[in-house]
Amino acid sequence: MNDNGLSYIDLFAGAGGLSEGFIQSGYRPIAHVEMNEYAAQTIETRIAYYYLKENNDLESYYQYEKNVISREQLLEMIPEEELKTVINKEMSEYTVKGIFNTIDIIKTEKGIEQVDVIIGGPPCQAYSLVGRAQSSHMIVPMENDPRNELYKLYVKFLNKYKPRMFVFENVAGIKTARGGQAFKNLQKYMRKVGYEIDYHELNAHDFGVLQSRKRVIIVGWLKGTGYEYPTFDTIHSSAEVWDLLKDLPVLVPGESADNHTMCDMRKLRKYVKDNDIRTKLDVLTGHVARPHTAQDIEIYKRTIDLWFNNSQHQRLKYDDLPDNLKTHRNRTSFIDRFKVVEGDMSYCHTILAHLSKDGHYFIHPDIDQHRSITVREAARIQSFPDSYYFEGPRTSQFVQVGNAVPPMMAKIIADKIKEQLTK
Repeated sequence: MNDNGLSYIDLFAGAGGLSEGFIQSGYRPIAHVEMNEYAAQTIETRIAYYYLKENNDLESYYQYEKNVISREQLLEMIPEEELKTVINKEMSEYTVKGIFNTIDIIKTEKGIEQVDVIIGGPPCQAYSLVGRAQSSHMIVPMENDPRNELYKLYVKFLNKYKPRMFVFENVAGIKTARGGQAFKNLQKYMRKVGYEIDYHELNAHDFGVLQSRKRVIIVGWLKGTGYEYPTFDTIHSSAEVWDLLKDLPVLVPGESADNHTMCDMRKLRKYVKDNDIRTKLDVLTGHVARPHTAQDIEIYKRTIDLWFNNSQHQRLKYDDLPDNLKTHRNRTSFIDRFKVVEGDMSYCHTILAHLSKDGHYFIHPDIDQHRSITVREAARIQSFPDSYYFEGPRTSQFVQVGNAVPPMMAKIIADKIKEQLTK
């Protein structure tokens, strides 16, 4: 791992997509705060990867991925001071002081006086447009969701540690949540504790990621420092989404190519090589196909065929299916509930945590495989390297991937922040 002398705290860290970009850019983590047990374990495993890589012992990491050694045996190789940076606690008014104490201890032990950057963003479900559309069916409506107020905890960390800059990430829907009042309050609180801020709605596709993924990115800097919102050059790759999938083993529903299988390096596309998504020694994990019913497989085939055998890339409409393939009573909303991943385009539609529920919205573009995408395929679309291991059951892995910031996008943001902080 490179070391540029800069440090950061990651709040609401998830599986560490945003953090991964900052680590690749040379920053050192002070703390990752994440409430979900499996996501926190994923970050711990990533810490193990980097530590073993620095100490020329990646073979031990590969043994873990191959199930040769246990997770306990893996973590025994990692110094406690590295693992303690992962704080697996829910952030609330009741826990924040304890989290502060833990971070203060870490800072003292590492000899860190100044926190350079705070990154992260609270859970996006309370702000998402899809979530609000479904709010009427929920026990607790979105406008009463306590997660709406989590931004105040983020601001508490700004006020406590006074980082030189911060990066706050969330879904585009945050701008209109509660009639736009939540976003206005967020900006007011940030300015109140001493920051100048600016924000833009950015698309991961413009950062070279083969996915359309729009997010609001707020960047703040201490008043009087003279920093500013970074300028990002648009990067559009000439690659197609297919390039992310071609070298992976072919799977049909219910099949697995996990833990031991090596990808066919002869099929490795330039995009995957150039962006370090795969190296020759990487162990393949998370490439397990869901089982599907015969009915779903038939619908998947129709969806794929309609997309690729139509010059205008036609989407399947649920109501156009024959009656024997219709099982949902609701025929008027979510009529596009079956959607193929756009293999022949330069980007696909947004990877979502909903992948944990079913794969109908993320059908593999190969009609011979007629299945939904795997965790590994979703992770590649999100620009995670194959060495990134996701802990927990498959449902949790899908949620972790779907909620993450693409590391490729995160690294460019980190690089631009670094340019200002190291001047």
